[in-house]
Amino acid sequence: MTSYLDDFSPGSGRRSRPRAWLSSDAPTLSLNGEWKFRWSPNAAGLDDAAAHPDFDDSAWDSIPVPSHWVLPGTSAQAEAGTYGWPIYTNTHYPFPIDPPHVPDENPTGDHRRTFELPDWSSERVLLRFDGVESIYRVWLNGIDIGVGKGSRLAQEFDISDVVHSGPNVICVRVHQWSSMSYLEDQDQWWLPGIFRDVTVLSRPYGSVDDLWLRTAYLPDGSGSIDPEITAPEEAYPLQIEIAELGVRQRFHSPSEVAEFPVGQVEPWSAEVPRLYLARISSAGEKLSVRLGFRRVEIARNVLRINGNQVIFRGMNRHEIHPIRGRIFDEQYARADLIMMKRAGVNAIRTSHYPPHPRVLDLADELGFWVLEECDYETHGFEGCGWQGNPSDDARWTEACLDRMERTVERDKNHPSVIIWSLGNEAGAGRNLAQMADWVRRRDPARPVHYEGDHTCAYTDIYSRMYPNYLETEAIGAGRGFIFFLSAPEEAERVRSKPFVMCEYAHAMGNGPGGMDVYDDLTERYPRLHGGFIWEWRDHGLLTRTPEGIEFYAYGGDFGEVLHDGNFVMDGMLLPDSTPTPSLAEFTRVNQPIVFDLDRTRLTIRSRYHTLSTEHLRFVAIKEVDGYPAAEATLQVPTVPPEQLATVTLPDDLVSPGDGETWLTVKAELAAPTPWADHGHEVALGQFELTVPDTIMTLPAWPAPPTRAPDERVITLGPAQFDARTGRLLRLHATEVDGPRLELWRGPTDNDRSSARGSFELASPEDTHGEGAPGPSSEQRWRERGLDRLVHRLDHLYVDQDQLLAQVRVAAAGGNLFVDVSYHWWLSDGLALLVKVTPSAGWDCSWPRVGVRFDLPSELRHASWLGTGPNESYPDTRTAARVGRFAADVDELNVRYSRPQETGHRSELRDLVISDAAGPRLSVTTWPNEQHHRPGFTLSAYTPQQLDRARHPYELVPSDHVYLFIDDAVHGIGSRACGVDVLPKHALWPIAGQFAIRFAGQTS
Repeated sequence: MTSYLDDFSPGSGRRSRPRAWLSSDAPTLSLNGEWKFRWSPNAAGLDDAAAHPDFDDSAWDSIPVPSHWVLPGTSAQAEAGTYGWPIYTNTHYPFPIDPPHVPDENPTGDHRRTFELPDWSSERVLLRFDGVESIYRVWLNGIDIGVGKGSRLAQEFDISDVVHSGPNVICVRVHQWSSMSYLEDQDQWWLPGIFRDVTVLSRPYGSVDDLWLRTAYLPDGSGSIDPEITAPEEAYPLQIEIAELGVRQRFHSPSEVAEFPVGQVEPWSAEVPRLYLARISSAGEKLSVRLGFRRVEIARNVLRINGNQVIFRGMNRHEIHPIRGRIFDEQYARADLIMMKRAGVNAIRTSHYPPHPRVLDLADELGFWVLEECDYETHGFEGCGWQGNPSDDARWTEACLDRMERTVERDKNHPSVIIWSLGNEAGAGRNLAQMADWVRRRDPARPVHYEGDHTCAYTDIYSRMYPNYLETEAIGAGRGFIFFLSAPEEAERVRSKPFVMCEYAHAMGNGPGGMDVYDDLTERYPRLHGGFIWEWRDHGLLTRTPEGIEFYAYGGDFGEVLHDGNFVMDGMLLPDSTPTPSLAEFTRVNQPIVFDLDRTRLTIRSRYHTLSTEHLRFVAIKEVDGYPAAEATLQVPTVPPEQLATVTLPDDLVSPGDGETWLTVKAELAAPTPWADHGHEVALGQFELTVPDTIMTLPAWPAPPTRAPDERVITLGPAQFDARTGRLLRLHATEVDGPRLELWRGPTDNDRSSARGSFELASPEDTHGEGAPGPSSEQRWRERGLDRLVHRLDHLYVDQDQLLAQVRVAAAGGNLFVDVSYHWWLSDGLALLVKVTPSAGWDCSWPRVGVRFDLPSELRHASWLGTGPNESYPDTRTAARVGRFAADVDELNVRYSRPQETGHRSELRDLVISDAAGPRLSVTTWPNEQHHRPGFTLSAYTPQQLDRARHPYELVPSDHVYLFIDDAVHGIGSRACGVDVLPKHALWPIAGQFAIRFAGQTS
């Protein structure tokens, strides 16, 4: 039986046409607040009795609006799970794919409240819902008002002849599932409820129904406004005033409305978000709109704004809060966007729906290029070969067009919105083409985007998600293999368009690796316009275990029958807004100033679109062995956008010191901005000045001892060793257990994934950049036993100042092994030479090769000379700089939403580990012939513990901390959704050696 739950319409009843979201002095009444609430496990059998004004709802629960009824903070009943729980899926529909039908088990929430209409003098009264998931039916005073659809789209109903003075009773029935759920499969939590504002609006006599002030920025620096005004005759005369420009344009009737010039203007851009306040006065209403003058155009295959090419250094941004879900919190959103600005983000893709309208106000104000996406995704149909996909079914055309229209009409006045997107991952088909045609007719000044149009049949921008490096280069160079193209004319068409990566560098857990490769390609090929990282933040929802322990939940933690696990934890921010090291890596890769040093000549190259460097100051600091030796503020001429300048540095900055010497150059804000204080670092470059002869080199180790020990505990200077294992027991006053070869790491989300091809099984060059389909790195490592190594002491030899332990390391069930020799030597401390020799037959990479030492748990603080301040791996080292740093064990390691490898600092020089009383242990490294040094990790957990835990709270502290000295580590990659670790960053078994020196405190 067909009903509004499973019909194809975009809504019904007293729906009014979509219009712009405007600031008006017309009266409004917010219906946010406490509502009575009744939950039903299904929609069948529910009558309309609750809509009657006299219905007794005293036995109902009370919940706030906005809210999601499945979130614990909504009410005590919600806390107990009475109303169900959140559901996370990435691509799967959490119900059978049987469009347009949904199951009878359809949770339904009736919301009811009373309000009093103020004494308004109104021609019309509208009732607006800004966001309800998934569809809702509205009654007012017992009268059926209509059905609203489109969860993230505003809908207004005309209630003029239903609302009255005195008490009014509104009832809103919200269903979790409907036919429209098939259009909203958007890789996020399914969170039913009225989650945005509900408002009653007065529309006075003589008011403006809709307004669009189309602005233009002309090549001569002047601006113009082409107004589109929807208003009755009695609204006139109508005046548009921009006081700052001295503009006062008056129209006496609709027939007079026409484009008009405003004189010279400062253009709006993401870097200089110049806004002008326009005040619009009609006979019955005063409106205000913040205008930005800018010009968006595509010249051949280059996207230009105000005449200059734009490079997107962007983020995909979902709307999510760990406690409130998708309920809007302006302070939270502003803090998010300010953090983005500080990190060098210049663009936002509103994945995968229009955000709360205030987000776009903030984007206008703070400055972001915005790719605004329609509330449309049908990804779940991919699993059945796109059979029945609404994108190519004429029965869904009206609903698709309605969604696109409501997206554009609400947000058409925002200068930050420079591209309209038809949606995301909805296959292909006639409805998408019709949506594109509608947008192009309605707003020809903004390009149309949709990634699923792989041949650019109806879009203006060639967009792809997660293209591999070789394919990205082929797209930029205009030659080479490109996926999804089957005819020469298709290749010709896509190569005529600007290229944007709407998603790339999947930021799930530790990673992504390789962001710098994409940036290098974008620098090299003008057709490439950067892209949008997936994604800004993890979607973890704060909840509790039965024992009351708080944690951030992901898919499966609420008992979902079908879910996609922690794939919802794929952001550069943790759920509590803590930035992960990936954000620092993004910042450095995408910094707007690039430095280069040639002896004494420093080149400053600007990658700004609009700004010169006038707002920056440049500082240079020379350090020797990590200590400041010279510092200067540089006199740099103003560099225009996309230009460069060169300055000569004084000798005291570039002359090498008596030790390892580095020059660090920084660009900082010279004055405060709305998003950062003066002194905020926007770019950094570091250059080594060291004279090689000043660096300590690896000494020649003496001939190894040959005497077998006869004592159970061997003493070697300040150290004691166990003769049964060959391992260290004590160094001075500190208990130590080690070294033990460690090849395992807590698998990262990228290690665990086989979503894309493996470069271990085939090279990028032989597979169009994809690698060969095959198991994940984690599976290959585990199959070879790297997670369960055991050790056997083969030989132990000693003399008065040396100890040599020869150990064979292998895993149960296999015949592969690694022979390790630990050669200790009393030489200005206690030195250790580690030699690693793999057996023949190893056919997979290794996660790491290094040694582990177990230390007392109170040794929690590290200070070091090496790379920092954040963790770094072979393909995530752009943000790493050489210096002196300090942190405790919790700061050294990232509390990823799913525990995994974290905390490695590459290229260690020296390390001091302390407890509360002071230093206890120090470690120094030597460089090898290639000038490479080992790195270190100090962790409260072993790799095996990280491996076993699904959430951070499952990690139980032990009596130890664990020091890892790793000669090498495997790269990170982005294989959770992107490409594997590049071969040059992969760690393959090979014989090698490294050396370190210990010193300890005597008490």
